[in-house]
Amino acid sequence: MIKLDNVSKVFKLSRRQRKEMGSNVNNRILKAVDNVSFECKPGRVFSLVGPNGAGKTTILRMIATMLKPTSGEISVNGYNTITLPKKVRESLGFMSDNTALYDRLTVDEIIKYYADLNDIAYHDFKARKNELYDLLDMHEFASRRIAKLSSGMKQKVSIVRTMIHNPPVVVFDEPTSGLDVMTSRAIIRLIRNCRDEGKTVIFSTHRMGEVQSLSDDLAIIHKSKLYFNGTLKEFEAQMESDYFEDEFIKLTGEAS
Repeated sequence: MIKLDNVSKVFKLSRRQRKEMGSNVNNRILKAVDNVSFECKPGRVFSLVGPNGAGKTTILRMIATMLKPTSGEISVNGYNTITLPKKVRESLGFMSDNTALYDRLTVDEIIKYYADLNDIAYHDFKARKNELYDLLDMHEFASRRIAKLSSGMKQKVSIVRTMIHNPPVVVFDEPTSGLDVMTSRAIIRLIRNCRDEGKTVIFSTHRMGEVQSLSDDLAIIHKSKLYFNGTLKEFEAQMESDYFEDEFIKLTGEAS
């Protein structure tokens, strides 16, 4: 379970940052997330959808304890992200679009390193690793060094690193961005598998086809504010456009 209650995040901007962001920023602060509330439930996939700069990544990083909310509360698996951040991190797997993998290690070595960080027993590690390698078709390049991998292979390694300790809550930030069709399908298969295992899954994406095929619930965020929060069926029932993507553009366009 992930729960956000009236969460906001404000960043203080330096003079240089204000200059870099252009004429649209006149204040010394930037409100990246503005009073957002939603729940992600076990055994369901929650999609966080919005244009670039909407606040999606900031929300996911607050959930993962990488950022602290300026106001409001976030709980993950029953633990408050401010008062019990270590418990949150133990319960959670977080995958960002930046793999940040060490080039000189092999795939097996880096996965073993993260398993050791999470105190996973060797027998459990072997079983979990083989399960994930099978699911993502990774055995063929398991002994290669990270530097020799394609971007899609690196993304798969990043996902296994995220999932090796079998967390009950999983956060994916743009997990298929820039990937080929086969790699994207493998990641989508993993997300569905997480749902079938009863995990709480939240992911952000720009691909409307993924939202339709994967989501049980979704939230649409634009310019730091929440513009829809409900089930996929509820969103489809209130659509005025013929196509999902057109409805999304219409909603975020009206909010501009």
